[in-house]
Amino acid sequence: MRVAITFSVTVLAAAGIGHSVVTSLDTGIRRVDAFKDMKNRPESGNGTNVLLVGTDGRDKITPEEKEKYRLGGAPCHCTDTIMIVHISEDRDRASVVSLPRDSYADLPAHTDRNTLKEHREHPNKINAAYAEGGPNLTVRTVEHMTKVKIDHYLEVDFLSFMKTVDVLGGVEICSASPLRDSHTGLDLAEGTHQLNGGAALQYVRSRYIDGASDLGRMQRQQRFLAALIAKATGSGVLLNPVKFRDVTRTLLGSVRADKGFGTGDMLDLGRAMRGFSPSSSEFTTVPLSPQGQIVPGIGATLKWDPVRSGKLFETLRADRPLAQHRNRPKATMVGVSPQQVRVQVDNGTGTPGLGKRVDAALAGTGFQTTRTPTDVPGAAARPALRTVVAFDPRWDRSAKALATALPGSELRAVPGQGPVLKVIAGTDFKAVRAVRAEDVHQGEFGAVTGDEVVCS
Repeated sequence: MRVAITFSVTVLAAAGIGHSVVTSLDTGIRRVDAFKDMKNRPESGNGTNVLLVGTDGRDKITPEEKEKYRLGGAPCHCTDTIMIVHISEDRDRASVVSLPRDSYADLPAHTDRNTLKEHREHPNKINAAYAEGGPNLTVRTVEHMTKVKIDHYLEVDFLSFMKTVDVLGGVEICSASPLRDSHTGLDLAEGTHQLNGGAALQYVRSRYIDGASDLGRMQRQQRFLAALIAKATGSGVLLNPVKFRDVTRTLLGSVRADKGFGTGDMLDLGRAMRGFSPSSSEFTTVPLSPQGQIVPGIGATLKWDPVRSGKLFETLRADRPLAQHRNRPKATMVGVSPQQVRVQVDNGTGTPGLGKRVDAALAGTGFQTTRTPTDVPGAAARPALRTVVAFDPRWDRSAKALATALPGSELRAVPGQGPVLKVIAGTDFKAVRAVRAEDVHQGEFGAVTGDEVVCS
């Protein structure tokens, strides 16, 4: 009885602390009327849709931070990031859909918030909606384009992003290749890194790392959100009233939200996310047409694929998963997809069946093996003590991915060997390590689950 009473009191005390903390924070949130005078809106579906907007606000960032993290220049008062975050009706899943900021959009008729000039409906990039009409026009534009009813609006600027990451103690990010961007100052070696707020901001802002530009940046933003969910749900933040208070106070201290996003919504979201894990989240980008569209006076824009994007938003409205959610073995990230690597396996020992075992194990993690392993002549008398990955130097990245799947193996360059890599299995072989590509997309919408993109 004493144990039961103690447990009950503890639960009630924690709930009381949580409610009082969130109630006090509710009064400090800066509010915007994101849904003012909106008419002819889409029908509500199941679940909750939050429009998450990242702006370039930097007014409260110190001069030292601006210099260190390359945040100089005047803010453009526009949206760097636009995402629809869908929380399922059963609170078991979060679906995140990125909307490229250069997407072609027909902005609805509105009054320009800067010039007070009346605008008819006109074409522009989707991120111009915020610059011309603020949160209200942004919501109207997104609803017009997606036919998804937005329930809440949340706006995060540079400062709140940096501080929230720092309060969480940093976020772990891993990459299969070096990441460098001279515009943001990002300079990360291959491997795993614990990023503080400033470095995390560089990571999610970088768009000159490779030829993928803004699309590559959105994929990094999605990976970061998955890592952020993993840190928040795995570190006890959502179960600890004090930690929950500190993180929430930091985040909400410099965000803007719609008037309806209050205490009850925050508590509901906090309770829902307590059962979350990286596999509970899924991420994708709205499908694009191969060809964009040039808009006079605006420049090149990205066009959404009308069929695939329509199915994506229909799935979101119906509260159905975008990706397949299943238990997957832990896998090490590599820079080249195993499905793109062709492999010939040779048995370098006298152990019968070793070649078949290695071939099957590599095929099981995705490598395109020949399925016809052979025996190295004379191997029974002079067995190879160490497993070797022989490769043509022109396919060095593929060889590195293959060697990662064979812990302890030796990389041996063989000029002129060609695109097929060769594995000579030695007596040291124990098992194949599961590997996965850095950017794995699955299903009809190219969605990934959070556990596929966080560090192993």
